[in-house]
Amino acid sequence: MKTIKTRRATQALEKSRALRPTGQYFLRLFVAGATARSRQAVLRVRELFEVKLNGRGQLEVIDIYQQPGLARVNQIVATPTLIIEFPPPVRRFIGSLANITGLFVELDLIKEGKIAL
Repeated sequence: MKTIKTRRATQALEKSRALRPTGQYFLRLFVAGATARSRQAVLRVRELFEVKLNGRGQLEVIDIYQQPGLARVNQIVATPTLIIEFPPPVRRFIGSLANITGLFVELDLIKEGKIAL
């Protein structure tokens, strides 16, 4: 039996998926509070989003302390967690986002090599 909060979080998640523009990126970053690690993750992902993706799509930052229902629905067990939901397939990056070369490779922005941001 789902709780009311979990049901609302699921409905909000489905609504955001329905409103997603086709042909663009949809990234969801889960963080835990206003820690230094969370701030670093947000800055790195925003930089990736603005510089390499040219702002194409949507970036959603979710604090699991403020929205624990969304963390439960998305099965978040560690933070920071970046979920790339669109384009398919869904990919997850868990832990430090200090070195985001892997993100560029996964998003097919580069084929190999290192990128310094």
